[in-house]
Amino acid sequence: MRPPVNIKRRAVLPVTAMAVVVVSSNYLVQFPINDWLTWGAFTYPAAFLVTDLTNRLVGPRMARGVAMVGFALAVVLSLWLADPRIAVASGSAFLCSQLLDITVFNRLRQRVWWLPPLVASTVASVLDTTVFFSLAFAGTGLPWLTWALGDLAVKLAFAVLLVAPFRAVVSLAETRRLAGVR
Repeated sequence: MRPPVNIKRRAVLPVTAMAVVVVSSNYLVQFPINDWLTWGAFTYPAAFLVTDLTNRLVGPRMARGVAMVGFALAVVLSLWLADPRIAVASGSAFLCSQLLDITVFNRLRQRVWWLPPLVASTVASVLDTTVFFSLAFAGTGLPWLTWALGDLAVKLAFAVLLVAPFRAVVSLAETRRLAGVR
């Protein structure tokens, strides 16, 4: 059964955003800032924002679909732009952490507005960082443990900072919905 056109149309923006975030992060993770950070640490947290907004505004089914399509696009494009090891590690970490984010968010959906995105992003960030850095860089001689710690610190900071844009986008969407604007 094919989904209605409006569902497909609603998925274009989050799928595109997810692919852009993941591909840019996979490219930027190849460039260290120092022994604690790579440039990818500053772009990847937006993936959790995309997932959480999709989950809140359209529901967990659409969020899972966005994660799956975003995952497929990102892995294919990352194989072209990044080392294959990074693309595989990213795909593995991405899929596990995004599905965890969606599940945690959904369980907390009825709580105070800021709790689902904050807790889901935090828990998923720990899983994502652990899986990605251990698969992408273990055994390479690179300072991957310190990169993982620095990356996780940035993700946790962004989990807090992105709560405000989450609220703003959700409020705007709800206002537009009440006004009958599509």
